[in-house]
Amino acid sequence: MTPVPAPAATAKSKRRTRVRPVRGSRPGWFVYGCLAIVLIASVFPYYWSLLIGSGDSTTLNDPNMSWIPGGNFFANAASVMNDPAVNFWLALWNSIYSSAIIAVSVVFFSTLAGWAFAKLHFKGRGWLLVFVIATMAVPTQLGVVPLYLLFSDLGWTGQIGAIIIPGLVTAFGVFWMTQYIQQAVPDELIEAARVDGANSFRTFLTVGLPAARPAAAMLALFTFVTSWNNFFWPFIVLDRQNPTLPVALSLLQSNYFIDYSIVMAGVLLATIPLLILFVFAGKQLVSGIMQGAVKG
Repeated sequence: MTPVPAPAATAKSKRRTRVRPVRGSRPGWFVYGCLAIVLIASVFPYYWSLLIGSGDSTTLNDPNMSWIPGGNFFANAASVMNDPAVNFWLALWNSIYSSAIIAVSVVFFSTLAGWAFAKLHFKGRGWLLVFVIATMAVPTQLGVVPLYLLFSDLGWTGQIGAIIIPGLVTAFGVFWMTQYIQQAVPDELIEAARVDGANSFRTFLTVGLPAARPAAAMLALFTFVTSWNNFFWPFIVLDRQNPTLPVALSLLQSNYFIDYSIVMAGVLLATIPLLILFVFAGKQLVSGIMQGAVKG
């Protein structure tokens, strides 16, 4: 017969196997202190812009400048929006229009190319991916002259399409989506879709796109912000009659006397749409990332 363990021994073994909470699982004061420093360093430029943008032309050079925002921000903002040389509303629409189209195009084509590199087997796939990644090492400035000559021959200089066409797909987006799809989409799902009779493109739409949604959301946000803040190429190819927002705001500094209160007010106006985008898309973005992390 099997000996019955004594009650004292059983209680002792239960005490030994009892799971204890892990110490240090909650962040301490050092972590919160570092986060507070990062938060202050991130918010301070916006607050400084608000201080200057809510003052007047003498605020920046005033040694006794108050650290409380003044009451001229709306007047300075109205000066920016009503300046005929700036074309603020046209520039705002051009920035929203071009950035949205570029973000959607980059997400679609990069996801499609990433799906091909990650899940389709064809000759030269590895070398072609290396070539695409290697293009990221080429500075953008090297292609400005031939690109400008090309659009000049096409008669597209000064048109908003001249900044949309070169940004329809990016090497970084292809690399980003390739790495994510390679880890997030199991081959069994692809085989199951093919058994059900789906072709390659339908498999991409029904399997690849839903699985790549978290990475696609991040890529769309990064691409939109990058396109919104792009200044170099739009400044070259566009004119004053049809600018984007960064190009239009640069016209505020073209006068002999620069009123930095108006310039900073324009900078804040250009930042407000991005802040609104982060407020509305932030929760869905984080939930999508967490959903992809749990599935992975």
